[in-house]
Parts: sequence; structure tokens; C-alpha cells
Amino acid sequence: MADVDSSFLPSPSADHRHIAVAQFERANQVISKGDYDYGIRLLLSCCKLDPGNLIYRQALRRTEKTKYKNNLRGARLASMSNMTTKAKVKSAKRGRDYAKVLELGEVVLSRNPWDVSTQMDMAEAADALGMLDLAVWTLEQARQKDPNDTTLNRALARLYEKRGNFTQAIGLWEFVRRAIPTDVEAQHKAKDLAANETILRGNYEDVVGASAASAADTEEEAGEEAPTSDGRTAAHPAEVSFADQRLLREIAPLKARIEQSPTQVSAYLQLAQIYRRADRFEQAREVLQEGLGPTGNSFELMIELTDLEIEPFRRNLNMADDKLKTAPADDELRRIRIRLLKEINTRELDLFRQKSDRFPTDMSYRFELGVRLLRGGQIDEAIRELQATRNDPRNHWRSLLYLGYCFKQRNNWRLAQRNFEEALAALPPAEDAPRKEILFQLAQGCAEAGELQKAIDLGSDLANLDFGFRDIGKLLDEWQERLQQADV
Repeated sequence: MADVDSSFLPSPSADHRHIAVAQFERANQVISKGDYDYGIRLLLSCCKLDPGNLIYRQALRRTEKTKYKNNLRGARLASMSNMTTKAKVKSAKRGRDYAKVLELGEVVLSRNPWDVSTQMDMAEAADALGMLDLAVWTLEQARQKDPNDTTLNRALARLYEKRGNFTQAIGLWEFVRRAIPTDVEAQHKAKDLAANETILRGNYEDVVGASAASAADTEEEAGEEAPTSDGRTAAHPAEVSFADQRLLREIAPLKARIEQSPTQVSAYLQLAQIYRRADRFEQAREVLQEGLGPTGNSFELMIELTDLEIEPFRRNLNMADDKLKTAPADDELRRIRIRLLKEINTRELDLFRQKSDRFPTDMSYRFELGVRLLRGGQIDEAIRELQATRNDPRNHWRSLLYLGYCFKQRNNWRLAQRNFEEALAALPPAEDAPRKEILFQLAQGCAEAGELQKAIDLGSDLANLDFGFRDIGKLLDEWQERLQQADV
């Protein structure tokens, strides 16, 4: 039989997503009561229905490890009972049926969630399917069993590099280099990635890193409170910065609430938000992960954790944008920016899809999902989401604007023009920036459709607001010249 190249993963239908959400909720209920076997079966079904959803796999892996009491080997005789399924995993991988690799791999991991070779096969399949986030997470899970495995560290370092996580990649390549001093690839990669990281980091992260280290040292000193010879403690409020004192005052009552009522979701969320506002992202992540067990894998905590994971990429994007202002001709920096934009959109697409599936009547989530679908090139699905939100007063004109972009990408100018015009008519008076953008889109579209007089009229309205907006003055001259030539 010829190999079937399954190099893409079809999006699950709306029905499949809704079924998966319902099964996920049921899984959380039974797991909280200690019924791990039934919970694992439900979560396996969720992963099969919606294979691109990382939250389902994370919940599944946590449950599996809890079931086996983190023994690092899984069920008794797991290696023997998994032999046939692992052979099927290898066969599916050879046949490039990557979706099947993920499906069968989860069956293996349900008996031994620390099976390194299966997780490496699954990571390779996820990467081939364009699911880089899943690939990275899978190898990170595999490292818990054997963090010294150079083959595993090499594979994860390559994925980190592909995702733009240069610092993590450098650390792993250094680990490989120390383990195998003669490894030429590890020697070169560490140097090359350090140069790439400097492009984004510059002096900015040096300053931030120094400040964070100083703040951490201060907090550590404040928390030790070692007694002195006169009975006082070594740490005094005066020795801690005003910002850290305020942070400690804010977190203390929330930590007390969590200790008294560990199943209360709101306390974890509030504490994580305080850490996040203070740029203590690692501490925020620890709080959210800590709350998953007591709250039965709360949806709110998992969503907040997912959003938190995107934050480093958003910050790198801001730094890249700042650098481009001073070095607009830097092609390497532009390539990094494009990769970051794609990574952020992919992650946010998954985030808002989960939110809209969980809260289908909240039109703000569906609007944000539609925008990410448009950015990801899934135009028809974006149109469906945005048409569902255009009657919502909060998202009315914005939905019309993005529908205009959608139909323009589908080369349907008549529908694009209609939505742009309706967006312009519904635009609040104070929205100057969107007004200029809509006028530009209408003027440019009319010119491309041969409606030069209308393009000139719209362009003149825009030039009256901002003559320098996207070279509208130059475009008006070109359209005037074309109109005059047509009249001759």
C-alpha cells in the first residue's frame, strides 16, 4: 500500500468540538472524585475529537501521572502490553500518517505516560502537522523521565530554536556540548543562537534581568527573617523596595485564602494576576498550576495559564517592533517578527476557540476568534464567526470591518465594499484611526475595480483627514491621471 502523506490536520467540526467540551467537563467531574480510569477514557476521546487542543492533552497527562502516583514507569508490565501499539505508532510514522501517530501515541501513554520514545515520535508528528506548541510540550514532558538524554535534548533544542525560544535552546545545546564535547553541531548552535537572541534582546533584557534578579534577592532576604543577636529579625520592611512591600501586602491575604479554601478558583486567578502585573510570570504560572489539582482542572485556570504562555512571545514581538523602528532594513529581524506573529496568532486562535466553545453566547470571544481565523488564512470560517457577531452592538462596526477584509481576500469586491461602507456608517465619531483605514480600503478597492471617480472622492475625504496616510496623496495623483487618460 502506498504511503499516505497526512501533513495537515483537518479542523474539527463544530459538533465535534462541542462534544469534546462536554466530555472534558465530565472528565473533570469524575477525576475530582478519584475515578481516573473513566476520566482518562473521556480525555482520550477529547484528544481524538479535537487533536489540536493542547489543554485536553495536558489534563490527560496530569491524570495519567496521578493515577500511577508519579512512579516514572506507569502500569505493571506496560512495556509488554504496549509492544503492539508502539509498533503501530512506528508504522504510522513511516507512512506519514501523523494524526494516527498522535492518536496511537496517547494509547501508549495511557499505560505509561513516561514513555520517551513514543513521546519523541509524537513530537515529530506534531511538528510535521504544524503543531509546534504541542511538539515542544511533548518533549518537555519526556524530559521529566530522563533530563540527561542528549538525543531528546537535541530534538527539543531544535524545536525551541524553531519557535524563537533562543534562551532555552542555547541552554539545551550547552547541555549537549558538555555531555559530548566533540559534538560540532552543539558547539556551533550555541554561538549562532546567542547572536540571534541578541538581535531581539539587546540591552533591554539585560536591564530587565538585572532588575528581576535584584528583586528576587530582595524577596528572598525578606522571606528568610533570620534572628539576630538582639532577638530581632535580619529582614526589615525598610530593606525591601516600596513596590515589593506593596506586592507582599497584596499577595498575603490571597495566599491565606488559598490555604483555607484550596478549591476556590477566584483566589488563584487574583493571585496570578497580581504576579503578572508585577512581571513575575514564573510565579504566576506556578500559582495557576498549583490550583489545577485542587480545583479539578478548572477551565478558568487552564485558560489563564494558556494566555500566560503567550506573553513571552508578545514581549518579544514588542521588542522586535521597537528594533525595527531604528533598523527598518534589517531582513533577519523582519523574519523573526513574522515568525513571532504566526506563533502568537496560532496560540491565540486556540485560546479563543476554547473560550467561544465554552461560552458560545459571548459574542466578544467569537469576534476575537474570527479575527484570528482571518489572520491564519481560514477565511470561510472567519466569515461565519464574524457574521454571527455583527449584530452584537459591542462588536458591530468591527465585525463589518473585518468582514470587509475577508471578502477582499476572497476577491469578492462587491461584498467587501458593502461591509466596508456599513462599517463606515456605523463608526462612532471618535474613532479616527479606523475611519481613515476604512476610507483607504474603499478608495483603493474602487480604484482597482475601475471606479476611479468614486476612488478619488473617497481618497479626497481621507486626504482631508490625513494627507500623509499610506501615500494617499500620491495615489490620488495617479488616479486623477488615469481618469484623465480614460476621458481622452
